[in-house]
Amino acid sequence: MSTATRQIDIASVESIRGQFPALERQEGGYPVAYFDGPGGTQVPRPVVEAISHYLYHHNSNTHWGYATSNETDETIRNGRAALADLLNASPSEIAFGPNMTTLTFHLSRALGRAFAPGDEIVVTELYHHANIDPWRALAKERGVTVHSVRMLRETGQLDWNDLEAKVSKRTKVLAVGGASNALGTINDVRRAAEIAHKVGALLFADGVHSTPHIPTDVKAWNCDFLACSAYKFYGPHVGVLYGREDLLQSIDFPKLLPAPDSSPERAETGTQNHEGIAGAAAAVDFLASLAAGPSRRAKLHAALAGLDARGHALVTQMWEGLSNIPGVKLFGPTPAEPRTPTLSFVVQGFPAAEVSAHLAKQGAFVSHGNFYAATVVERLGLARQGLVRAGCACYTTSREVDRLIDGVREIARCQSPLAR
Repeated sequence: MSTATRQIDIASVESIRGQFPALERQEGGYPVAYFDGPGGTQVPRPVVEAISHYLYHHNSNTHWGYATSNETDETIRNGRAALADLLNASPSEIAFGPNMTTLTFHLSRALGRAFAPGDEIVVTELYHHANIDPWRALAKERGVTVHSVRMLRETGQLDWNDLEAKVSKRTKVLAVGGASNALGTINDVRRAAEIAHKVGALLFADGVHSTPHIPTDVKAWNCDFLACSAYKFYGPHVGVLYGREDLLQSIDFPKLLPAPDSSPERAETGTQNHEGIAGAAAAVDFLASLAAGPSRRAKLHAALAGLDARGHALVTQMWEGLSNIPGVKLFGPTPAEPRTPTLSFVVQGFPAAEVSAHLAKQGAFVSHGNFYAATVVERLGLARQGLVRAGCACYTTSREVDRLIDGVREIARCQSPLAR
């Protein structure tokens, strides 16, 4: 990480924390430390206020000739503009849906209408199954062949040699992720796009875990599509799909006959979550408020770069602290490699669920299981035990990381229930 990135001036942790009422919660006499952000972050006041303001004052359906309907149209336009700034896209390239998984199934089925037996899709072992199973479904529906790229078990990184070997002239889609929600691995999406485009394939990126942590630039990454979820970056449960405008305009999306046939509406089905879109836009504005800049896009880039630097310090502290505890094993890239501030580990002899429950009693909320990255956990040989996952967000403090490390150290000293 460059010195310039580390010197970016962003809001203090204390000022950020003051915007999150959830941080006032106590559990077992402890203030709650939310390390569950990779599964969904807490929500700041401006986001909740935007949602309630829409519902109280502007609630309507779209495209009709009265004030609240016009205001709802404006809410959606503002939402597209905000997410376009976050991803460096155009508003006409931003579609909304219930979540990333649903949007990916919708897109895969639409693309699949043009696929035939002999066509191929390449996925990877490293990611959430929302970027695996929608593409695998086309093997049954359209007779296409799906290849899976290996994850390097020792490092939690993609085997790029295997990726290049599996992409061929028959490949129609290469589906990769910006970052692994289980291991924190950050991938070079632009490199993957170059490999895909060299053979005329499309590049679909899962940005759910990367978007909250690193500046996203669909133009620089040369993505054809990218999907993410607002609830991972301090917003409500709304999914977002970026698609190149020419592709959104030409793909044979399943749609109702009277529905709009222009992009991006043609990629959406039914009435959208208008209040959620208002909240998603407010979440983007919240992130932009954390740094200075001449435009919202510039503020977002500065804020995310600054949060990345802060998150790197926290995950380094967590890695070093946990790695010094006997019986604790960490997975994924070390802090010397590109990674998000999300760390997964196990405590020898303890199921992940028991570690999570122990930490919860001390007010440290962590995730456990496979996080829908089931193939990753299987490759690590932990399908039964599961992983413990701790992620740092914009409101995480160094003191909270110390408390997590102390809690893990305490359970590691106990007698393993598997040895009783």
